[in-house]
Amino acid sequence: MIALCGDIEIGYDDVGKGEAVLFLHGFPHNRTLWATQLSALFDRARCIAPDLRGFGDSTVTAPYSVDQYADDMAALLDTLRIERAVVCGLSMGGYVALALWRRHRARVRGLILMDTRADGDSPAGRVRRDEMIVLARAKGSGGVADAMITGMVGKQTREKCPEVVDAVHRMLESAPLDGVVGALEARRDRPDATGSLGSIDVPTLIIVGEDDVLTPPSEAALLHAGIRGSRLEVIARAGHVANVERPAAVNHVVSEYLAELTLS
Repeated sequence: MIALCGDIEIGYDDVGKGEAVLFLHGFPHNRTLWATQLSALFDRARCIAPDLRGFGDSTVTAPYSVDQYADDMAALLDTLRIERAVVCGLSMGGYVALALWRRHRARVRGLILMDTRADGDSPAGRVRRDEMIVLARAKGSGGVADAMITGMVGKQTREKCPEVVDAVHRMLESAPLDGVVGALEARRDRPDATGSLGSIDVPTLIIVGEDDVLTPPSEAALLHAGIRGSRLEVIARAGHVANVERPAAVNHVVSEYLAELTLS
């Protein structure tokens, strides 16, 4: 489906009934990242998975920033007439989820922060973003996919599930080049969200793959320490896209979270 939100179109899937859950993909993904979650959870929640600006079926146009992505998602909730939603973000989607909390707090019913972190880029990290932008402009999204796939998928998944690696690689290489470059700039320039963690007072679930080398369990532990009352789940034998590598395990802990949320 396509929604007109302000000056852009946002592609999205919307299935199920119940508590609204907004699933935000990472970089350089699209909404199909969440296919196994939507198919497993639609009977207990209204699952909404959008393409962020510049990806999938959404408009590829500037400006690109984490705050702009968050504002786009608030506009999508307006269009769908959803007052509050659980916001589930993986990696870059986690940055957007934290920006939604900072900018549109009343719209956030709960948070699921998956394979992500709160702090901004270090100087060395900013340099790596700039190097990836150069690579993207020289070799396209396929070059970015080649450079990222080893870190994107956990070691055990790469060894035992080549079909998962291939599917993730195809997703990465399909990303529009302008969206890739814009998202790299947005990630490089994102604000440090560490200082806002203490203000989070909605039920929060933190999920991380045991083998995630991009946002390792140590980063998830910092989120857990910073958010009072949060729950931390480490997914064994999974890397950065834990929801794709170990979907049943992730769906189980998300289902438990949603059941507890309904009772609260």
